[in-house]
Amino acid sequence: MLRTAPRLLRTICTTAAAYQHKLKLALIGQSIFGQEVYNKLRKEGHKVVGVFTVPDKNGQADPLALAAEKDGTPVFKFPRWRAKGKPIQEVVAAYKSVGAELNVLPFCTQFIPMDVIDCPKHGSIIYHPSILPRHRGASAINWTLIQGDKKAGFTIFWADDGLDTGPILLQRECDVGQNDTVDDLYNRFLFPEGVKAMVEAVHLIADGKAPRIPQPKEGATYEGIQKKENAEICWDQPAASLHNWIRGHDKVPGAWATIDGQVVTFYGSSLLDASVPTGQELAIKGASRPGLVTKNGLVIFGNDGKMVLVRNLQFEDGKMIPASKYFSADETTALELTEEEKKMAEDIKAIWKGILSNVAVIEDSTDFFKSGASSMHVVRMLEEIKQKYSGLQLQNEDVYMATKFADFIQMAVRKFRGEDKEEELVIDYVSKNMNSMTVNMPYQCFINGQFTNADDGKTYDTINPADGSVIASVSSASLADVDKAVAAAKEAFENGEWGRMNARERGRLMYRLADLMEEHQEELATIESIDSGAVYTLALKTHVGMSVQTFRYFAGWCDKIQGATIPINQARPNHNLTFTKKEPIGVCAIVIPWNYPLMMLAWKSAACLAAGNTLVLKPAQVTPLTSLKFAELTAKAGFPKGVINILPGSGGLVGQHLSEHPDVRKVGFTGSTPTGKQIMKSAATNLKKVSLELGGKSPLIIFSDCELDRAVKMGMGAVYFNKGENCIAAGRLFVEESIHDEFVSKVVEEIKKMKIGDPLDRSTDHGPQNHKAHLEKLLQYCEIGVKEGATLVYGGRQVRRPGFFMEPTVFTDVEDHMYIAQEESFGPVMVISKFKNGDVDGVLRRANSTEYGLASGVFTKDISKALYISEKLEAGTVFINTYNKTDVAAPFGGFKQSGFGKDLGEEALHEYLRTKAITVEY
Repeated sequence: MLRTAPRLLRTICTTAAAYQHKLKLALIGQSIFGQEVYNKLRKEGHKVVGVFTVPDKNGQADPLALAAEKDGTPVFKFPRWRAKGKPIQEVVAAYKSVGAELNVLPFCTQFIPMDVIDCPKHGSIIYHPSILPRHRGASAINWTLIQGDKKAGFTIFWADDGLDTGPILLQRECDVGQNDTVDDLYNRFLFPEGVKAMVEAVHLIADGKAPRIPQPKEGATYEGIQKKENAEICWDQPAASLHNWIRGHDKVPGAWATIDGQVVTFYGSSLLDASVPTGQELAIKGASRPGLVTKNGLVIFGNDGKMVLVRNLQFEDGKMIPASKYFSADETTALELTEEEKKMAEDIKAIWKGILSNVAVIEDSTDFFKSGASSMHVVRMLEEIKQKYSGLQLQNEDVYMATKFADFIQMAVRKFRGEDKEEELVIDYVSKNMNSMTVNMPYQCFINGQFTNADDGKTYDTINPADGSVIASVSSASLADVDKAVAAAKEAFENGEWGRMNARERGRLMYRLADLMEEHQEELATIESIDSGAVYTLALKTHVGMSVQTFRYFAGWCDKIQGATIPINQARPNHNLTFTKKEPIGVCAIVIPWNYPLMMLAWKSAACLAAGNTLVLKPAQVTPLTSLKFAELTAKAGFPKGVINILPGSGGLVGQHLSEHPDVRKVGFTGSTPTGKQIMKSAATNLKKVSLELGGKSPLIIFSDCELDRAVKMGMGAVYFNKGENCIAAGRLFVEESIHDEFVSKVVEEIKKMKIGDPLDRSTDHGPQNHKAHLEKLLQYCEIGVKEGATLVYGGRQVRRPGFFMEPTVFTDVEDHMYIAQEESFGPVMVISKFKNGDVDGVLRRANSTEYGLASGVFTKDISKALYISEKLEAGTVFINTYNKTDVAAPFGGFKQSGFGKDLGEEALHEYLRTKAITVEY
């Protein structure tokens, strides 16, 4: 009852017609939280007759006091309300003079006498950051994390004598993430929802609808306030408990241990689910096993052998460093500043002086926080610096890492010079001299900005289809790697730089990536050619060229994603503004096929990134190399860690786990229809958004009134483009009876001119099929066609040479019931059926008599006929007197069992966005 009743109240009491009554309020509290509650209560029409807050600290007034003084609201700054346990009468008298009907205590840290609590007509309500009765006491948020609770939340209750035992008015709760800190919970939920709930509670009281639910004794706890002296880490406990202890004390008061004889405080912990990394051992007092200083931070061990990663360490003198720099913390020498940098230092000093108005002179030793600054001032300082020096990108954490002015300037100058950039990406390459160049190919998984072996060390060989040779032994991602990649993507989305980045900066990164892809286009095309069998010239123009165009197109969309305002019926006398926001979904899984490895990556990931999501991409097992080269280029372009993760390996293992992973919110898949159906089933585990581009059996209808030579040329391209490994390939040609024989004759004549051979040879027209199993499937497909009675006019055999080459093939006399008339070959097999002269509706019925509906085409000079056909064809794309003409601005996707959702064009963005409707009453 304790948790369900308040939620019911919210449902029935927040209509536009509710909350008609207004109250005279006294606000007793402090901080930005108190300021926000104050502002919103006044905006709702309640009268704040007095604000009671804490005295100025180091000459700085509390934010609540600043807001009230600006409005002319009476402000009282009492250091205390009681002395020796008894109320101070002058203070009580000053309080009573304002005549409040209700006391509102948002984050009040003082002990308020019961004479004041019970004085107003409606009593007093107070905000408490836990789901009472659990975690009574001043360190409630800390203990929620320390004790590993899965739920956090807050309570607004009728104030008592400071024991947090008064009746409950309402409560809210939220999930606790595995690596959430106090700041995470506060910023994401406790602050914004708490402010709204305080206002709602006042409305309920004003309208006489506020409940008083007695707190049960069951589940009640009281934990003491956490101070530095009792925050020492006890090492004889599991890793999860160590992590909970550290994050429960981050940032205040800070969990600590003794290292090299001094107290060192640990910040920024996360559970580490991986093999033990390499690093330098660090002895920690009380720990049975030394920690490891690694490139990612300090790894510590629980008594269960599991690990925790700590990102930052703070020494007794207040200096904070990245834990990875522990052994080199004292090696940094002071920088000699240029004249430009000296001017920047003076400008920053002026900014500090403007904030720290109580400090006479800003010295090198001036400490930002010890001089009275708060987290609010951190934001102000960084924003003022950004206005003057847009190229100097600083984060909140930078201030905490360098709190003294001299240290801050040194840090800022290093960032300004670019010296703070992360160490150069370490890549193990397989290098080959080919195509008149040295081609460097990464072969490991790409997770959280680093190339790394699979967690279990497994690899597999990727094969050159031109000769059957091994190109590289590639890491085969495990389930543990999937979990790590998803966790990295989630962290980057929720807490990383990517999630805070503005849209234009996101677009700038994508443009930079497109430029790098273009700079490396010959290398990318060579890798694509040897790994997939694509003819080099086609790989250069289409596989790589269209990929570059795709990233540039979607980079331009980044700052043009907009919502809309919506006129709605007003509930008089109130007015409402309703608008929509387009928001990124979160972590997206992208699973791509082997026919256009880089282009399919671009089609999906460019839209995904433009929308602001992060991604985990699984390339096809047989063609991983351009995806991994792409990963290298994303790091060079400056994409933050975790935004893009690439996992080569098994679809049945990696793809399946991504499809069912609870932290993945969207799956984009291109591949076979049976696999697409399985993905939909798996995605139901958490109702992921899904878009699917699946199989096709695209009809191409050729009428006798066409331009025949053009129809022959385009028809051959419709079938043989990219060796027939083309999702929109014309799976069946319907040729009008009067031109059938001539059409077939011309096709065979042109096939004989095609050069089959090395895909790196610039004169080659037709390269090898992608992999051996696919070649064998195509040969079997042709055998079935012959057995069913179709006429094999040309080809149908493997070419006698090393590699997986197949002759371009032509079948005629194909009847509607035949296997090759119904099923996709996904290879260089032209399937031709006649239709009677003038039988437009008959050929339409035959063209539509398939469960696929990806693409289609028609050749005729009669525009009326062409448009009629285009209306009746059941396919996502219709080509008229052309074929394979796709463009980055045109939406692409199928009907029926060819899937749903779109790649390319503006519509593709909406596959990676969610729409939120917001209504404001004013």
